[in-house]
Amino acid sequence: MTLQLRVYVPPHPLIKHWLAVARDVATPSVLFRTAITELGRWLTYEAAREWLPTLETKVQSPLDYCSATLIDPQVPVAVVPILRAGLGLLEGAQSLLPLASIYHLGLVRNEETLEPTCYLNKLPEKFDPQTRVLITDPMLATGGSIMLAMKELTQRGIDPALTRIVCVVAAPPALQKLSAAYPGLNVYTATIDEIVNDKGYIVPGLGDAGDRIFGT
Repeated sequence: MTLQLRVYVPPHPLIKHWLAVARDVATPSVLFRTAITELGRWLTYEAAREWLPTLETKVQSPLDYCSATLIDPQVPVAVVPILRAGLGLLEGAQSLLPLASIYHLGLVRNEETLEPTCYLNKLPEKFDPQTRVLITDPMLATGGSIMLAMKELTQRGIDPALTRIVCVVAAPPALQKLSAAYPGLNVYTATIDEIVNDKGYIVPGLGDAGDRIFGT
């Protein structure tokens, strides 16, 4: 079967609510951070469906033994926030994946060329091939940063089919690049905006998510 990039826009009312709060230019930084945290939580909840490794066992209830399903702690799970804006989604994601290892990847975009460069890489030299990886990055615009992140991860043994990307707003240029290079990927986003302007910003988008998260 031919692999194909899958993009999910969950129709959850809480996701829609917090997206609206994040979109609003009048939203103060402290509330914007809350919105991004909540979006990280609910989008990770959706991304974890049929992704987290489980094991079948039995437990004893107060009345009898019964079958049970637990998260398998032997299979590694990692969260990779793309600095700095990806940190905004991390808190919500980490609340649902408390045993996940956190590996920071710092990328900055040249505002003239729109090309990313890496200024911090805390990824291990090699991942266990069964590692589930969740990447958090609020905006998938031109695709430069997420493509560089995927390159770094796959070079270290990560399977794109076991990888989930959580973002708030995605745009066609990034999704098209991901689809061509990593068709086994799954992307979870609150919305898809069609326009990326000549400065590389998604319209209507969120503006500069990093600046709004950290009040800078």
